[in-house]
Amino acid sequence: MKYSKNTPVYGRVAYDIASQIANGKLKEGQRFSGRSLMGSQYGVSSETIRRAMNLLANMNVIDVRQNVGAAVISRQNAIYYVEHYKSDNDLRALKTKLKELTLQRDQLNEEINSTFEKIMDLEERFQNSDQLKTYEFPIQGDSKASGRTLEELQFRQNTGGTVIAIRKGEKLMLSPDSQTVLQEGDILIIACNVANLTQVSELVSYFSG
Repeated sequence: MKYSKNTPVYGRVAYDIASQIANGKLKEGQRFSGRSLMGSQYGVSSETIRRAMNLLANMNVIDVRQNVGAAVISRQNAIYYVEHYKSDNDLRALKTKLKELTLQRDQLNEEINSTFEKIMDLEERFQNSDQLKTYEFPIQGDSKASGRTLEELQFRQNTGGTVIAIRKGEKLMLSPDSQTVLQEGDILIIACNVANLTQVSELVSYFSG
């Protein structure tokens, strides 16, 4: 018989003894070995055997007397105990299985949600990448941006675009930091949506008035 993980050892020993009584191997009125011998037979402590015997005695399967040993008193009660024990053990096993499956389900749900979020994030990126293009904006002497840093302009916040490079004469500065000062003659290479072109143009355009 396959035992539940939660089945105590003494319960397994009691079941085995009851099974021997139920199938007639141990007969009513028959006495059997003491705790020390049975402990050796089952490979468990005498205390475990004592608990198993008391369990069967409480179910009126055997009669246990100190210094005398145990005797079988009811095969019918042994049969009832075995059937009840099987049902209880099956129930324990099913509850354990349900707990394991519930844990697996929760872990799977977390993985599904995480994967779904990643898919949505990637789809959003792909959608945005289809709309993003690069544009070049020259900085002239009377531009609002001339002599100011990207941080001072709050470029990203005010335009929605990203300065991915600045061409300064023959030199190309990739991924300029926020402290980069824009100067006359610089050409900003900006990645943005078409809808952001107006904001970018206004920020780097000439002073008016």
